[in-house]
Amino acid sequence: MPLFMPPNPPLTDWRGRVAWIVGASSGIGRATAARLARAGAQVVVSARSRDALAGFVDTYPGALALPLDVTQRDSVLAAHDDQMGRFGRIDLLLYCAGHYQAQRATALDLDELLRHEQVNYVGALHVLDAVLPVLLAQGSGHLSFVASVAGWRGLPNALAYGPTKAALNNLAECLHLDLSARGLGVSVINPGFVETPLTAGNPFPMPALIQPDEAAAAMLAGWARGEFDIHYPKRFTRLLRLLRCLPHRLYFPLVRKVTGL
Repeated sequence: MPLFMPPNPPLTDWRGRVAWIVGASSGIGRATAARLARAGAQVVVSARSRDALAGFVDTYPGALALPLDVTQRDSVLAAHDDQMGRFGRIDLLLYCAGHYQAQRATALDLDELLRHEQVNYVGALHVLDAVLPVLLAQGSGHLSFVASVAGWRGLPNALAYGPTKAALNNLAECLHLDLSARGLGVSVINPGFVETPLTAGNPFPMPALIQPDEAAAAMLAGWARGEFDIHYPKRFTRLLRLLRCLPHRLYFPLVRKVTGL
């Protein structure tokens, strides 16, 4: 395979494709579901909030709402079975469910650590367990996981959140290595700061803050190019990519100086 080929089969025509968005009640997930619906996809939206999902279907009457709790395996399997009973296939699975609360080691909260793990990572495994056999049987389809630039390197206040997003990045890399030869696409989404309910409580200025619809547009563009690591906004994430290359003896003092923490 030539090295210049995109990592994934490009996704450019959404007409008739079945896209299941898990974590579609607000923010990035909802904005992406809306863009996919307008592009002609058959959109399935899932989250815990029935009211939010009903509101989405009111706006996009062709969409299907399947409430679930990603931390409960049986709940995920029931929604998956319902979706398959309706459409019989999956062309895109976007895992966008997330939980965030700032935490530092000086105020360790085990319950919050485990809540992050269950929603941000274990929930992704529950969904993966449900959909992967379908994609393998189809010989086509795309798995996409919303991680975060907070998963690229350790950051202050990210003790609970960052490790779960690092896990999603590693999971996506492993899946791509295992599945690309089977015709399946895998991508990981690493946003910077996006104005969502998750970031609303941040007590600090958020550089390069963008709106959810801008994030959704960047994701669809990345899928169309067949990218594996879709990160945005580039004016912010490219700088953080450079920081990944710094040795720890430079990285730690620089982050402390910039953040004041």
